[in-house]
Amino acid sequence: MVAVGDEAETPYLEVKSPLNMSSKATAAKIAKFLLGAANRRPGEAARHFHGYAVLVIGAQKDSAPGVPRGTEAHELEDRLRPYLGPQFPAFEFGRIGIDSDHEVLFVIAQPPKNGQTIFPCHKSYQGDDRRDNLEDGAIYVRGTSNTRPARSGEVLALVERARGGGKPPIDLEVQVLGPICRVDRVEEILESLRGYEEEQFTKQPTPAEDAFASTSFRLASNVFGSPEPLSTEDREQALAAWQSKKAEHIANGREHFLGVGMPGAGVQVVSRDRFVAKPHLILTFHNCELLDYLDPDDADVEKTVEPVLRPHDPFLPSLDYSTLRPLPRGYPVTWSNHGEDAEVVLTPESFRPNVPWTSDQDDYVIIARDPQASSVEVSWELTEDGNDAVTSGELRVPTEPLVDAADLFKSVFLGKD
Repeated sequence: MVAVGDEAETPYLEVKSPLNMSSKATAAKIAKFLLGAANRRPGEAARHFHGYAVLVIGAQKDSAPGVPRGTEAHELEDRLRPYLGPQFPAFEFGRIGIDSDHEVLFVIAQPPKNGQTIFPCHKSYQGDDRRDNLEDGAIYVRGTSNTRPARSGEVLALVERARGGGKPPIDLEVQVLGPICRVDRVEEILESLRGYEEEQFTKQPTPAEDAFASTSFRLASNVFGSPEPLSTEDREQALAAWQSKKAEHIANGREHFLGVGMPGAGVQVVSRDRFVAKPHLILTFHNCELLDYLDPDDADVEKTVEPVLRPHDPFLPSLDYSTLRPLPRGYPVTWSNHGEDAEVVLTPESFRPNVPWTSDQDDYVIIARDPQASSVEVSWELTEDGNDAVTSGELRVPTEPLVDAADLFKSVFLGKD
């Protein structure tokens, strides 16, 4: 803990730097941790520390200064009880001396059990830092590294825990396979390439320059059945039509560019010791975007940078079917974007006990919307056929090193034969 400080925090461990143990703010911090720890799911909690959760007070990165000696367990419990309520389970209190005047304190929460009630907060607290606030009646749970209000699926899972009967709770391990990509300057590079296309189209090439003329200019000769350049009026009309669709062209070009340029991703799921019938698993990649994965061999520069003019055969439809990938009926993976988040839905026939179920890694590409993000949060909710309970969880997934769009364009298109 001293080596990494609060970076060591997990659903079962929280680290606090020195606190004023007699203040209301400190009591609220400790109460919030205990409430979140008490509202964990037994199966998930049992994976670490035999189900216990620990709050360390008086440690930070590179040092453990501790807090002044003298905090009494019964006095602390008296300050916590108004927030925790009369039915809250017992917790333990420990200490390690640092020197004659200071000690590191430990607040240890008991393992949660099936059949236990939900433990709501019983008293509000409003402090200087809103992250420490408590609301009377709110239900708090432990996230990946913090305590926060419960989401709907987590409340339902706690209701199922309180029932203590029926099928055993689902203990699911979810892992993201493949990279979560980061790409910088995509729009900037596409704008630059588009400017080059316009410049080449508007320039009247000489025979010596013809080999370097824009794709559009060369195609124009084929379209009009003559090697002669287009008339000024035709060129202006073609350019105006092209410019009017700039937003559409850039959006389509970006999807193709990243789809062929970035590797695909998938998901692996393991249900521990339990059969899950007809699961419906929703994964939300927060602050991410999903794009269709495309075969790198299908990379086409004219689908990344739309030419001002394309050749057109009047006897054939102008629709482009080359990027369509028909999925089999009943395919168990769908993906879409919702606001700033991306969503993958898995609907396989079943999850068998302790047998990994893995999706293909050629369905979609995951792009972090923030190029500077070193990791992203992924939350998930699972329901199964014949069971009203909702199981949910979250994980944090590291991102890949940042890729510059100019370098990506060179490797995808200029490196092709």
